[in-house]
Amino acid sequence: MSVILNEAEAKALLKKVLSYSKADECEVNLLGEIRGNIRYARNEVSTSGALINQNLQVQSAYGKKVGVATIDEFSDEAIEKVVRRSEELAQLAPENPEYVGLLGPQEYIKSSGYYDSTAKINPDTRADAVDKSLKLSREQNLVAAGFLEDHKGFNAMMNSKGLFAYFLDTNVNFSLTVRTQDGTGSGYVARGYSDVNKLDTALATKIAIQKSVGSVGAKALEPGKYTVILEPTAAVVLLENLYFDMDARSADEGRSSMSKPGGKTKIGEKIVDERVTFYSDPQHPELPAASWSGDGRPQKKTFWVEKGVVKNLSYSRFWAQKKGVPAVPFPNNMIMEGGTATLEDMIRSTKRGILVTKLWYIRSVDPQTLLQTGLTRDGTFYIEDGKIKHPIKNFRFNESPIIMLNNLETLGKPERVVSTESNQNYIVPPMKIREFTFSSLSDAV
Repeated sequence: MSVILNEAEAKALLKKVLSYSKADECEVNLLGEIRGNIRYARNEVSTSGALINQNLQVQSAYGKKVGVATIDEFSDEAIEKVVRRSEELAQLAPENPEYVGLLGPQEYIKSSGYYDSTAKINPDTRADAVDKSLKLSREQNLVAAGFLEDHKGFNAMMNSKGLFAYFLDTNVNFSLTVRTQDGTGSGYVARGYSDVNKLDTALATKIAIQKSVGSVGAKALEPGKYTVILEPTAAVVLLENLYFDMDARSADEGRSSMSKPGGKTKIGEKIVDERVTFYSDPQHPELPAASWSGDGRPQKKTFWVEKGVVKNLSYSRFWAQKKGVPAVPFPNNMIMEGGTATLEDMIRSTKRGILVTKLWYIRSVDPQTLLQTGLTRDGTFYIEDGKIKHPIKNFRFNESPIIMLNNLETLGKPERVVSTESNQNYIVPPMKIREFTFSSLSDAV
């Protein structure tokens, strides 16, 4: 059986699985994917690999007693066995008081994340992309370490109440660190696309090289509050902590930055600068996503923060029933709107400030304010009178994305970016922030 099934093939297989079910309710999830990668370090390819994965998950329910079993083989015997196993586990399980039953058939908007160009990537394609990068680092006697990974795959689900959903997609991520021979200069770049034709590894490498060479001879600057320009790679690792916090239950229970005293949430409240809007949209052309959530609920364009005001929080079906509100699924992507300024425009408009390429090793300090700590890395520069003056030594920071978005000066043009913390792709603008808090110096390069 092919690993990547089309919609009709997936539907036929899922129907076969459900035909074995004897439970009150049954839900089946099917996944198939092919991944390939190539890794290089010290200017030489070190590994290349591929992963082929196909698995089937069966969830059976008797009343509120639920059991789940998974297999990665697809003979009739194996399929019947996994259904029976899930039923056995369900009968042994205690009742789940939060189980709300399965959804019936749903209407989904059309979304497509599949590009034939990416699906056709092979080892030669990867080697050629990396060769373009390595030629540049070798020519300048710099040391490069990078990783390119591509994916094509599908997800499908069907249940005993007639629901069926299917999504096929592709993706390619490329990340690169370039260092000087003595290790005192470092530059970083990351790119992610659904369509590999948009990936230019040579151009990305030139950016990392420029930062690497430019960061040699870094000077120490006193910790404190500074105006900063965060490139999207730096901004996204803070922003995604805000995105992950858009959950109604944790807000209702007083456990998040979306909580208010008295068991209320901040829906309807202005929490950040009015220029801040972020939303999810399965049909976004630069960041397509599945138009259905993990439990089969339809995904549609949803504003989470609009003009600084919290518009939605995600509700599980159980929590929505408990609160008597519509069940809003957690988003499958996130897009932040921006402005028209380029990174160069932001630098030119800065009297004194710091340009940050990358933030890393992000850790939570206070969940209720979303205060985070971490370090700058791979290219941090001092700006004076609208120009990059010199590289500076790295800092540890303590900052909340909510406070950060209240100290907003300028938003740039949004672009697709890969988070170095979660490896997820988002659309984020570069941003200029005042009074960003650097707490101490770091010896990281």
